[in-house]
Amino acid sequence: MAAALKLAQIGLLADGARLRERLSAAAAGDNAELDARARALLNEAWVEGRKRAKDRLEAGENGLTVARLLSQVADEVVSALHDFTTTHMFRASNPTVGERFAIVAIGGYGRGELAPSSDLDLLFLRAYKQTPFTESVTEYMLRMLWDMGLKIGDSSRTVNDSLKFAKQDHGFQTALFEQRPLAGDTALAAELAVRFRKEVAGRGHGEYIAAKLKERDRRHLRAGASRYMVEPNIKEGKGGLRDLHTLFWIARRRYGFAKLRDYVDAGVFSAEEMGRLRRALEFLWTVRCHLHFVAGRAEERLSFDLQPELAARMGYAARANRSPVERFMQRYFLAAKEVGALTRTLCAKLEADHAKRAPGGLRRLLPGARTAPAPEGFRIESGRFDIASPAVFDDPVNLIRMFEAADACGLDVHPAALGEAARRVKTITPAVRRSAEACAAFLNVACSTHHPAAALRLMN
Repeated sequence: MAAALKLAQIGLLADGARLRERLSAAAAGDNAELDARARALLNEAWVEGRKRAKDRLEAGENGLTVARLLSQVADEVVSALHDFTTTHMFRASNPTVGERFAIVAIGGYGRGELAPSSDLDLLFLRAYKQTPFTESVTEYMLRMLWDMGLKIGDSSRTVNDSLKFAKQDHGFQTALFEQRPLAGDTALAAELAVRFRKEVAGRGHGEYIAAKLKERDRRHLRAGASRYMVEPNIKEGKGGLRDLHTLFWIARRRYGFAKLRDYVDAGVFSAEEMGRLRRALEFLWTVRCHLHFVAGRAEERLSFDLQPELAARMGYAARANRSPVERFMQRYFLAAKEVGALTRTLCAKLEADHAKRAPGGLRRLLPGARTAPAPEGFRIESGRFDIASPAVFDDPVNLIRMFEAADACGLDVHPAALGEAARRVKTITPAVRRSAEACAAFLNVACSTHHPAAALRLMN
């Protein structure tokens, strides 16, 4: 019942059937200024849908839902424009096979998520080479969307060209992972989806994952190597939305996951971890949607001057000698930390269970082959430092000793051990932190000559 109600609420944002009726009525009149009348109707639907989505956000709706609402509004506008164009402007009365044509949403928009000021990524899909009909429809639709002030990331390709380019370009390949037909020849769009899964997505997993992780590292260097930047980039920065999307992409490529629940069913994440992932995703999307609406553009940097406004919009008040901004930014950093922990868990799972090492790809976080034996309560499992059983953490000091011993052995910590440690972290009380055993284990990690920074990041 709740799901049905939410779908009904989404449908109220943009009435596609009513929009098509009004466009048809406009076309039945004088041809003079028909473009302008059609554009005005489309723009009215777009502006009204955005306003309703913004109202929902300001009323407390989470940003992920709002991003999906905005995507739905765009769907109605683009598909109505396609129908208007192919019915009233460039009608193919007896279309040939070469004039088969489809509009496909790709990238984030294809995933069904659209930030308030993001591009609409559209693939104008043809069956064969460009014809006067497909060229006219593509150019007219793009001009109308541009004149409405929308930012369009567009490409025009055949199915064969799309597959060929996807094999060469990991960025376009990623965009096609999230393809979604919007309008036109559904069979043509389905052909692209089926052939993409068979000819591209089903091959070269290791190469793709290595490329996405390299891309992530380069992006972190550009946006700032720390997730604790004072003016973080919520999309491109470390622990931001793009890191979550990278996690989804590599999991989908390797395991075929399409829904968040798939991670739990496959044992990659526990239900608790998946709950944390969803909360981080919703929080980051909420920040991003507010940020775009406040700035009036695709602003991704959470600058000092915008932080107070965002804190107020998201309902943060002063509490316990902390200002609203301090509480808001603390929540942001906790979300970014959660993203980092979940990404490490997935990458460790990929390397331990499935992925083969590739040059520059799925490298170990604690490099080097040393031969120190695992101490009591721990073990080495499939080249990873693991716990013999969860009971080892009944002594909270072992939460720190695990990293000390893993560093001494030169091994990554097994994802299952990391997950269990995360669940037990609250047992590290101030008394434990003051104990001589805990301090000694921590200092041994911090003063290691091997790779202390990597171990300390895992402990964080």
